[in-house]
Amino acid sequence: QVQLVESGGGLVQAGGSLRLSCAASGYTFSRYTMGWFRQAPGKEREFVATISWIGRTTNYADSVKGRFTISRDNIKNTVYLQMNSLKPEDTANYYCAAGRTVVPGVESTYDYWGQGTQVTVSS
Repeated sequence: QVQLVESGGGLVQAGGSLRLSCAASGYTFSRYTMGWFRQAPGKEREFVATISWIGRTTNYADSVKGRFTISRDNIKNTVYLQMNSLKPEDTANYYCAAGRTVVPGVESTYDYWGQGTQVTVSS
């Protein structure tokens, strides 16, 4: 049974940092590209970042480039999202996703999804 479990969300002040984690199980983690998406209230889910299966290639949405860093640990079967210089507009539910062959921003190309973790940034 495939599971993606996000953690690390919470309430933080603008300018602060959080690190999200996504623990994967039930499939061969090291062979999947991993991604992070987010969905703010009343908005569509949007792409945040991806990392290739061995971590060599990363992609970021323009809105988070230079502030967020995606990484992975293929021993721990975990992907991370380090979020620095957080802004109120980063407030959203953050989801991790896994896919064998993905187009970074295209949700339909991901095979598995987590349930999300809430991030709230106060001004």
